[in-house]
Amino acid sequence: MVTTEAMPIDLPYRPAVGIAVFNPAGLVWIGRRIEESAPVEGPGLWWQMPQGGIDGDEDPRQAAIRELHEETGIRSVAPLGEVESWLTYDFPPEVLRQSRRKRYRGQKQKWFAFRLTGPESEIDVVRPGGGASEPEFSQWRWERLERLPGLIIPFKRPVYEAVADAFRQFAAP
Repeated sequence: MVTTEAMPIDLPYRPAVGIAVFNPAGLVWIGRRIEESAPVEGPGLWWQMPQGGIDGDEDPRQAAIRELHEETGIRSVAPLGEVESWLTYDFPPEVLRQSRRKRYRGQKQKWFAFRLTGPESEIDVVRPGGGASEPEFSQWRWERLERLPGLIIPFKRPVYEAVADAFRQFAAP
């Protein structure tokens, strides 16, 4: 269903972070979101990298490390880089109508790249953060960075294209 409703431009963007975790082979971590029945998503578009909100005056890099652990269980990482600018996307009207998102028109994200330095056994999407967090993902896998924009929901695709371009130098063994 295509709608022509205008975005409420008076709403702010939610400050958030996005995290690209590369393994030693240069592949990036992606998780399959649990919310597979969301109305804006089509078949196969449930994959994404970890992301989440910044709490209050939290430093964005610290928010990225916190969110990574809360969503994946991963703690052992080394920083590789970050996207210098904030990347934004607007929620489609059907997503904006969901009660928890009515305060924001979309997200502005600061993206960080890390290299996994510990064992894959740290990764636990069933009991992320040692069971302290609700699961966001039902499964995970390693993927080639350049494939990610085609696996994400369309309204986030321009952000993923920018991230793939910015982090391509880390997508090598």
